[in-house]
This record gives sequence, C-alpha cells and structure tokens, in this order.
Amino acid sequence: MINFFSNIFGYVLNLIYGVVSNYGLAIILFSVLIKIVMLPLSIKQEKTLKKNQKIQEEMKIIQIKHNGNQEKINQEMMDLYKREKMNPFGGCFSIIIQFILLFAMFYLVRSPLTYMKKVNSETIENQKNEIRQEIGENSISANYPEMSVIKYIQDKDMKDNEMYINMNFLGLDLNKVPQENYKDITVFIIPVLYVISSVVSIRLSMNINNKKKKEIENNSDENLKEKNEDPAEMATQMNKSMSWMMPLLSVTISLMAPLGLALYWLVNNIIMIVERLILNKIFSKEEENA
Repeated sequence: MINFFSNIFGYVLNLIYGVVSNYGLAIILFSVLIKIVMLPLSIKQEKTLKKNQKIQEEMKIIQIKHNGNQEKINQEMMDLYKREKMNPFGGCFSIIIQFILLFAMFYLVRSPLTYMKKVNSETIENQKNEIRQEIGENSISANYPEMSVIKYIQDKDMKDNEMYINMNFLGLDLNKVPQENYKDITVFIIPVLYVISSVVSIRLSMNINNKKKKEIENNSDENLKEKNEDPAEMATQMNKSMSWMMPLLSVTISLMAPLGLALYWLVNNIIMIVERLILNKIFSKEEENA
C-alpha cells in the first residue's frame, strides 16, 4: 500500500518539478496541493472536534447520574454518540491517514529516482557501479544509495541525465541527511524549524481546546466541576498524547532522512497552523450566530 501511494505522490511531484525545475520548490507546492486535497477531511475533523466539545457536559452528567454503574454509563454514552451521529473511534481514520502520508513521503524522499523519476533499477545500479569505480566503494550511501547517485550527477552538472534533480534550495542541499552530515550545521536548519512549528501547532491546539473546556466548565453546575475522572477528560488526555507522538516520531525520522522530508513536514505544519486558525474562527462565528 505504501509503495502505491509513494508512486502516485512521486508522479505528481515530478509533474510539479518539471514546471519549477527545483526540488525544494516542488515539495512546497506539492505540500500545498496535498493540503487542498485533504481540506474536506480537515473541515470534518474540526466539526467533529467542536461537536465533541459540546457533548462533554452531557457526558459528565451521565457519569454522575449513574455513578458506579459502568455498564449503564457505557450504554448511555453510546446512545449519546448515536444521537449526535458521532463515531467515538472517528479519530482513528485521521491517524491512519497521517501514518500513510508519513511513510509514503519517506519512501518517496528516500528513493526519488524510483518513485519520482521512474528510473528502472538496472539503470540506477549501473550508475552506482560507475560511481564506485570512479570515486570508491564507500562513495555510495548504504541507507540512501539513490541520494548518492543524485549528488554525483548534480555535482557534475549533468543536467541532460535522466537522473538529474536540482536539490539546491536556498543554499541548502536537500539530499543531505542530518545523521550522516552532522558536522555541517546547515543540515539542522530545516529540522529545527520543523520542531518550532510543531510546538506552535500543538500549543495552538491545546489553547483552543482549553478555551472551549473553560467555557463548558463555566456553564456547568458545581456538581459537574467536582468530577475529574470522566471519559471526556480521558479522551482529551489521549488526544493530547497523540498530538505529541506524531511530531516526536516525525522529528526522529527527519534526522535520519534526506532534508526534503523535513521540508515537506515543515511546510505542512505551517499550512496546518494557518488552516486551524481560519477554520476555528469560521466555526466559532457559526456557534455565536447559532
């Protein structure tokens, strides 16, 4: 399945690259395109989040009403979800999509000659052998052999070669891997920016959720405020843990992958922050009007 999506993404990325002739710029435009395609899902997620926040008070009432009777609590919770037409496991689909995108892009950035340029394996292997004969056996990276081929062709300025990809972006070489080039401080610029954008994105989500939570608590009676361990609170804590897990996993991978992947995630984060601010403002206005 991952190879399937990597091939599709590679085809689209190559089309964009054919227009802009720069790998970094192509990744940025590709990121924007993916976000546009995923916009309906983002809108649905935001609506689900808003709806989930609204029913938290009812969930607290149910728990207090049937205190100690877990079977009755679970039954009324399910009835509440049905009544509100909400799937308690709806967030799993979003997580699956994120994992598919994560690994599909990793495969694509790891092997752009295979997935983006559609160069057959025999041609790539012949080029690797030529490089070994000219430079030495250790000239080909064990983890990212295609990036070594691209770097060789790029350094030789062999623009007519079918495997040529312009990896220079704002003075950065996007085929470099931070783990393998740790002495070059420039390889950490994009990963560091990605970490910063991830923190901003997480803090934004937490602030929006906490604001809504306070509004709910202010509208609740004292008996509801006394109850801390409720399913809504547990769901909030789980979502908070997941919001940190994905960026941490991505940061770890970005340090071991070519910089093109970190650039994709950085741009994706920036777009997501803007998208979240706009959608939250739109839905907040809708709530006020309602």
